[in-house]
Amino acid sequence: MRSLSRASLPILFATLALAQTPTGLLTLDLLQTLARARQYAGQIQTANLTLAQATQDRVQARAATLPQFSALSQYIHTQANGTGSGVFVSNDGPHVFNDQGLVHQDVMPLFLKAEQQRAAAAESVARAKVDVATRGLTAVVIQDFYAIADANHKLANATLSLTEARQFLDITQKQESGGEVAHADVVKADLQVRQRQVDLNEAQTVLAKAKIALAVLIFPDFQTDYSIKDDLDQADLVPPLVEVRSQAAATNPDVKAASAAVDVTGFEVNVAHYGYLPTVSLDFQYGINANQFAIHNPDGQLLLGNAAMITVNVPIWNWGATKSKVTQAQLRQDQAKLDLSLTQRQLQAALASAHAEAEGALGQVGYLRDGESLAAQNLRLTLLRYQAGEATAFEVTDAQSTVKQARDAVDDGLARYRVALANLRTLMGTL
Repeated sequence: MRSLSRASLPILFATLALAQTPTGLLTLDLLQTLARARQYAGQIQTANLTLAQATQDRVQARAATLPQFSALSQYIHTQANGTGSGVFVSNDGPHVFNDQGLVHQDVMPLFLKAEQQRAAAAESVARAKVDVATRGLTAVVIQDFYAIADANHKLANATLSLTEARQFLDITQKQESGGEVAHADVVKADLQVRQRQVDLNEAQTVLAKAKIALAVLIFPDFQTDYSIKDDLDQADLVPPLVEVRSQAAATNPDVKAASAAVDVTGFEVNVAHYGYLPTVSLDFQYGINANQFAIHNPDGQLLLGNAAMITVNVPIWNWGATKSKVTQAQLRQDQAKLDLSLTQRQLQAALASAHAEAEGALGQVGYLRDGESLAAQNLRLTLLRYQAGEATAFEVTDAQSTVKQARDAVDDGLARYRVALANLRTLMGTL
């Protein structure tokens, strides 16, 4: 009988997919899977909440520079003692009514914008960290997505290997009935069939576990059934390293976050320097501050009026606290600059490593395919030799095991390449 070849796999894989995929089952490609993961992943939601808080900090920082309006309604009762002011000399009568509208404005924030700039830079840091969290999630999803693709291929390989083992068992049984081989050959072939059945069950288990691992990330209910669009065999080329570095430098979220952190600490230094400056505030009051709750007193005098105050607070001595705050802010700025430099170097190393991994994996695929082709040819020739009485059953089963390992190695190599290429594109910001 003729042995099955790797060329049979696409047809076999499609047949398995049709047999195992119910009509209407959700099928996702990599981009759709990533979109779902970003929708449901907890780390992305946490990063977005942090960004929302930073946005409110920026709104509050801007609001602090604008005039503040408030209203006061107050009644003060003072124990009478026969005098006009009562017991407490700080009051101007036994009954005091305060009903006023108040306007307060700190003057310096109108000219010194570091607080607003710091809040805006902190918002940029939070926004970049959303991208960082997204990229980390992307790497996990890519691994899980191609683990499913690899498991699908290995399931097809296991099915094909089981078919080949059964074919060989049929050959040995027929040759034993014709008196051409010993019963030991049938036993050997039967053991091979049983091992291939175990391999098939294991492949089914690995596929189920891989689908669960990804489902947890992309569905609110991980028990939802689905399938993926297999792109392991797509021949996408690795982009040049120069192009990779150029795109990554402009889009990398780690560098953006570190750069924004440097901006934040720079504005913090400016804010710390404000401690050396005087503060100026303006207050305006309009309303009633009188012994009667009325617009006019009994003598007809107007009780409704206004008052304005200018307050200047000049710092003189605080035991070096302001200088310490400035020094502390400068140290944080130095640390942020150091972190930025380290992040940039780490990015360059990660890019070079990811590019080398992708190119190496792509180059390895060619050798693995050659090895698979040779293993398939070896199996075919060994079967012919066995049927001609020139090879043993052990040689046939060994050739079958070798070709199965070669098929699995090709799929592992393809999965490794697709993961490496996807990770490289993630670093470039194109995925």
